[in-house]
Amino acid sequence: MIETIEIHSNFIKLDQLLKMAGVTGSGSEAKFIITEGKILVNEEIEMRRGRKIIPGDRVAIDDRQFIVKAEGSDI
Repeated sequence: MIETIEIHSNFIKLDQLLKMAGVTGSGSEAKFIITEGKILVNEEIEMRRGRKIIPGDRVAIDDRQFIVKAEGSDI
């Protein structure tokens, strides 16, 4: 199942998205998971915690998958 994350701006940074989704509880935990190469963005390993995630992007970690949508969008 793919979970939807709705953002209220043009983008969200990857570490912020992980906190918003409840994957991590802190920025340092997000940084660790990202730098370990455990995050996929649009099916590619992403190791930059500041990566800008925009509506339509897909983020995956382990068995959880997220799609980002803009506020009020029907993605």
